[in-house]
Amino acid sequence: MGKTYRVGIIGCGGIANGKHLPSLGKMDNIQLVAFCDIIPERAEQAAEKYGAEGAKVYTDYKELLQAGGLDIVHVLTPNDSHAEISIAALEAGNHVMCEKPMAKSAADAKKMVEAAKSTGKKLTIGYDNRFRPDSQHLKKACDAGELGHIYYARAHAIRRRAVPTWGVFLDEEKQGGGPLIDIGTHALDLTLWMMNNYRPKVVLGTKYHELSQRENAANAWGPWDPKKFTVEDSAFGMIIMENGATINLEASWALNTLDIDEAKCSLSGTEGGADMKQGLRINGEDHGNLFAKEVELGSGGVAFYDGIQMNRTDLEMKDWIDSIEQDRDPVVTPEQAYVVSQILEAIYESARTGKAVYLNE
Repeated sequence: MGKTYRVGIIGCGGIANGKHLPSLGKMDNIQLVAFCDIIPERAEQAAEKYGAEGAKVYTDYKELLQAGGLDIVHVLTPNDSHAEISIAALEAGNHVMCEKPMAKSAADAKKMVEAAKSTGKKLTIGYDNRFRPDSQHLKKACDAGELGHIYYARAHAIRRRAVPTWGVFLDEEKQGGGPLIDIGTHALDLTLWMMNNYRPKVVLGTKYHELSQRENAANAWGPWDPKKFTVEDSAFGMIIMENGATINLEASWALNTLDIDEAKCSLSGTEGGADMKQGLRINGEDHGNLFAKEVELGSGGVAFYDGIQMNRTDLEMKDWIDSIEQDRDPVVTPEQAYVVSQILEAIYESARTGKAVYLNE
């Protein structure tokens, strides 16, 4: 029997209850012993449902960290506090999983990378779409060279009308942005991971507030309040990498389109192409003929754990805990997540200034 890890949860809202706690609660080697939220009832309810015997409840994350006795901390708060809390948790001697995006700013994301290095603790970011069956299959194909050199890609995060109207999603001060930093971040992470290319050179971006100021607009979660809608409703970016590859990133919560896709990518390489738009499709040329095939997913087990049926969050949490137990890198490294934050920030900056932003110079 291996070690049992004592885990503290900071932020007991929707992402904790909808994703982290159900998956962590299934794991035999995890004890959920500390819960923190600025709304005490949320922490109390989470502790009652998922907590080990004697689990403690806090409203101040500093008190939770000061109490000690933890191995791992999950940071599940609004974007503007990701860096502050994650760094404090690392410096207190804990391994840290922080929800995506890594931080509100690239500078804060870089500080998180540095804190993980200086403390020797592991840090990962919650890009769970990497653990979908289609993502896992396509990653293996890319790593095997089946697409050749991938020189053009599209990162898709398009909703027609699905603006999240709860919590702080519409608050630019708390979140740092809207659909680009919320769902565009997943699409960009997937695309960079597939290409295995983390060297952006120049970024050009635009963002829009075209639909956000409409009263009583049609929306999946009911009308939004235009006065509170301080983030963009859509944003778009073109990223040119140091090796010349191009990525087009598109993100929206509200856009008049029927071309809807979220957390997907399309790839074009010298030997073939792939897209996730209608299942997973791979295309290319074979003996002078063009071909396109749809991959039947699920016939070979799920991700790394053949024969074990687990959802992507279960797989994400298993990989994270295994990385600690086996002292290896998690699938999502902080260095990779930092590049995602760098590019997102550059798109926002380019949209604000109307100029291209050069990186890594």
